[in-house]
Amino acid sequence: MIFNNNNIQNNNPLKQFYIIDFDSTFTQVEALDELARISLQNHPDRETIYQKIEDLTNLAMEGKMSFRESLTGRVRLLEANRDHLKQLISVLKKKVSSSFSRNKTFFKKHSASALIVSGGFKEFIIPVVLPYHILKENIYANTFIFDDQDKIIGYDEQNPLSNEGGKVTLLKELNLKGDIYGIGDGHSDFQLKEFGMIKKFYAFTENIERKTVAEKADHVTPSFDEFLYVNNLPRAISYPKNRILCLVIGDVPELAVQALKKDGFSIRHKSSFEEKYVADVGMMLLANGEILDREKLERAVKLKTIGYLGKSESKLSHGLCTDMGIVIFDDPKNSPRNPEFIAKRMINFINHGHTFVSANFPNLQLPRIKGAHRLIHIHKNMPGIMAQINKVFADHHINIVGQYLMTNPSIGYVITDVSDEYDKKVLKALKQINHTIKFRILY
Repeated sequence: MIFNNNNIQNNNPLKQFYIIDFDSTFTQVEALDELARISLQNHPDRETIYQKIEDLTNLAMEGKMSFRESLTGRVRLLEANRDHLKQLISVLKKKVSSSFSRNKTFFKKHSASALIVSGGFKEFIIPVVLPYHILKENIYANTFIFDDQDKIIGYDEQNPLSNEGGKVTLLKELNLKGDIYGIGDGHSDFQLKEFGMIKKFYAFTENIERKTVAEKADHVTPSFDEFLYVNNLPRAISYPKNRILCLVIGDVPELAVQALKKDGFSIRHKSSFEEKYVADVGMMLLANGEILDREKLERAVKLKTIGYLGKSESKLSHGLCTDMGIVIFDDPKNSPRNPEFIAKRMINFINHGHTFVSANFPNLQLPRIKGAHRLIHIHKNMPGIMAQINKVFADHHINIVGQYLMTNPSIGYVITDVSDEYDKKVLKALKQINHTIKFRILY
């Protein structure tokens, strides 16, 4: 099978290419595993078959079985048809990995250089990835063979992607000229680096971490945001959440911990505020009764928000937190009915800038403006600071599409949404405004 790469080369003057896996990378799940759950839902031995298919998937992804052997075994067990595929597509569209879902802008800007290369099947991959501005001709995968009753009876065995080392064979045929980066979770993705076909391999671990693959990677990327960040590429959020250390202290309900973990933060659950975390902690969630030492708090310069599962006022210094620009969310009633309440408030602050129901900050809750960049400026409540902020934007000819200011006697909290691209000079000028406490680019 010969693949045409003329369109890729002609539309990519920068000569950088991004080879992205589909199963457990672009989507959260293995598609054939999900197809089995649909096609075999009424089969009396479905649980046994599900497990066999899952085992075959993992053996191939970890390099313990040839891809051809694994694929043949899984397809044979499916007992699926075109109607099942339609159901699968509906499922997969809801299972796109969060960090890919929020980064459509990257694919729009790099449509000529982003390739989906998968051992999965075009019948379900194409409908899922096309809405993300990925070109149809840049999607490389296997294809099913159907009988006259629309039942899947096999696959095109001439397609190199159905064989062991198929991705390597494909890239040799494409003969792309430039720097190539590979992103995936499995052994077949690592093989691209092993055989010298790509410059760097990024092990994607947002959905599953395969130790045998991750340990060989040039970089472990817990999210697509991380990949974009380290390569200085356009991204939906300014700083990957997997780089924000969230320290959980004491007897905190597991549901609260899982809410933070699911949102992508780097979690450490400890019994006390250990010295080694003071310099790097970005978020803290404390169980009711825990006391936060003032001396350590003063040195936690990266700390952005504290959640407290009880009444916090006598357990940590509200005044010091306010002076440092740290937003506190607490639950004086310590209600057991909603253990995720405080964790979600923290998440909303980090993701959107909301300070609604904060214990020490002006309460601000606002909509996200599509296509805008959001900048957060926390400062002492002094006259003239808002004018200085807006002068920076005016001096750099930046259009403000939304701006929100709330104050209390101590501080001012302003969020500005701007429509234009900005450079580092703008950020530097905003940070240097007198009486600035904290400045953050949200997205």
